[in-house]
Amino acid sequence: MEACQIVTIVVAGAAGVGKSAFVRSLSDAEVVSTRRAATDETRLLKTETTVVVDWGRLTVASDLVAHLFAMPGRRRFDLLWEILAAEPLGLIALVDSTRPDTFRETIEIIAFFQELRPMPYIIAATRQDDRGAWSPDELRPALRLPAHVPVLPCVATDRDRCAQVTLELLDRVLAPAEAETDVA
Repeated sequence: MEACQIVTIVVAGAAGVGKSAFVRSLSDAEVVSTRRAATDETRLLKTETTVVVDWGRLTVASDLVAHLFAMPGRRRFDLLWEILAAEPLGLIALVDSTRPDTFRETIEIIAFFQELRPMPYIIAATRQDDRGAWSPDELRPALRLPAHVPVLPCVATDRDRCAQVTLELLDRVLAPAEAETDVA
């Protein structure tokens, strides 16, 4: 029997960007969810919010499984961020393309994870199906991203789009030397 590689991926971003929906869209196992009624300013965005972590599993191939951890979006949960940052091999940072007020928070979340444990990351620009969404090309300078970091269009409830984002990150995680040659 062939050994199966398990890759841990953190899905992070500001509150309400679609992290839980992203994991639910992809998971081929029942998602372990810690969603509860929103009681702070998050309730202006949604009725429920993640309070610990949402976990899902994506079987990529017979010998490759990705464990997806959707992190809570509020900074007060940064202790959980630190715990989960010890293990992941990659980060998918979701940014709501329709909410420029969250762009700075996205930059801070990426910096937080990169300072704890540098790892490959990509940006999934969510809500690309909404009118007025910033395009990935518009988001790159707004987020002050290096040229080698992909910004991919995404709709967090669209399994195919979420899979494209995840596969792009896995390509970078599993073949980092090749990914860095794209920097030019």
